[in-house]
Amino acid sequence: MSSEMNREQSFSVKFINPEAVVEKLDLLVGGVVADFGCGSGFFSLPIAEKIGEHGVVYALDILPQNLETIASRAKTAGITNIVTKRVNLEKDGGSRLPDASCDWVIMKDMLFQNKNKLSILSEGRRVLKDGGKILLIEWNFEDASIGPDRSLRISKEALTELVQQADLSILNEISVSNFHYGLILVK
Repeated sequence: MSSEMNREQSFSVKFINPEAVVEKLDLLVGGVVADFGCGSGFFSLPIAEKIGEHGVVYALDILPQNLETIASRAKTAGITNIVTKRVNLEKDGGSRLPDASCDWVIMKDMLFQNKNKLSILSEGRRVLKDGGKILLIEWNFEDASIGPDRSLRISKEALTELVQQADLSILNEISVSNFHYGLILVK
């Protein structure tokens, strides 16, 4: 094997590719997805395209500038099925979404930034339909070469305990990048 091929392979899954991750999810056309802590729409936009115009993505964030960015990006791309909401997901009922209204909840690089992690997971569970799923992506605990300080990260073991406390189950783990781990949780 040539060194060029080794170099190419070693960099092939370096960072998160949202479109590739979305393809791994069993999202339904016409589905309802809540993107908790959506940021600038890293997952909201490709999910909106995947579920189609009859589906809806609730892009939820506490920062208004993130929601403005998503709205602008969606408009430019001609995407009309994203609803932005400014919310505080650490509060009970913080998403302001109805009970059992979502097929999926997305949480990318979100829990490490918040103190009340269990409340956020519980809110995700509350808005899920029976059999609904959560995609949970967090920074690897072991490798802190990029991203937040290791003291802020959540190990899989600690996260597994929180998932159980929120009355959720881990369905499987998916590969998302060299610096993150991805878990699929089910209600």
